Amino acid sequence: MKNIFLIVNPNSGTKDYSIVLNLVINEFEKAKIEYTLNKTEYSGHAIDLVRSCDVSKYDSVCAVGGDGTLYEVLNGMLTRDDNMKIPIGLIPGGTGNSFMKTIDCLDPVDAINKILSNMPMSIDVMKVSTSDKKYYSLNLVGWGMATDISVFAEKLRIIGGQRYNIASIFEIIKNKKREARLIVDGQEREGDFCFIISCNTKYIGKGMKMAPNALIDDGLIDLIIVKKTSRATLLSVFPKLFNGTHIDHDACEYLQCRSFSIIPKENGQLNIDGEIIGYTPVDVDIIEEGIELLV
Repeated sequence: MKNIFLIVNPNSGTKDYSIVLNLVINEFEKAKIEYTLNKTEYSGHAIDLVRSCDVSKYDSVCAVGGDGTLYEVLNGMLTRDDNMKIPIGLIPGGTGNSFMKTIDCLDPVDAINKILSNMPMSIDVMKVSTSDKKYYSLNLVGWGMATDISVFAEKLRIIGGQRYNIASIFEIIKNKKREARLIVDGQEREGDFCFIISCNTKYIGKGMKMAPNALIDDGLIDLIIVKKTSRATLLSVFPKLFNGTHIDHDACEYLQCRSFSIIPKENGQLNIDGEIIGYTPVDVDIIEEGIELLV
């Protein structure tokens, strides 16, 4: 009989989490799945739960939540003292579900069925190294406007997923200066950048198709670079983010690489999987098949 370490984030999303949780419990019980239920009580709690869990007792760690919850479960798993890993499953329940949108699995029932089928897939992970800490990412690592958008979006959390779009327009209008050195697979350049975003998934935020060519298992980072440009140009690019056609715009450079570094003149915060955490300078490397997911 399968045994699952189940984590639920009660504060993920705008809907009543209990609706999704009850659905999960019903399906688990019908399939005769044993589970240990854990409800997160503070930011970073899922990291602590997964780090301290006796994974030898479980077949997988599964979470009900969004991209932030998945980020915490991943980082808990990859920073365990014993280096033990078991597959991770996610049932979408957050306002941001970029990873699940990328694999076309936004229906909680579909996600539950994938977990019950117990056929893990090896997924690439981005390792994010700052001066004092390492983080792990399945979705995105952003600097510049990408971070500022997330900071402002958190202040608008009450309005749900559209907060990312509203925050994006606000930051485009501000359009502040960001000078940095960028090193991509050993090749260095300098410039004034609007933003730099690396993706492992096609989607970020709430439906933005930031990296239309990204694959979660190709061993590559998809890097989107937008140098400083006019507000009018940025506003013309913004609608294209939702269908992926921004990569054909002259203002946007789209690369695939295995590593990159950002060294700004003025250090700033990073956006890692939607979480504002860590500071530049930063080195990002791909870890092929870094984790197994039940997808």
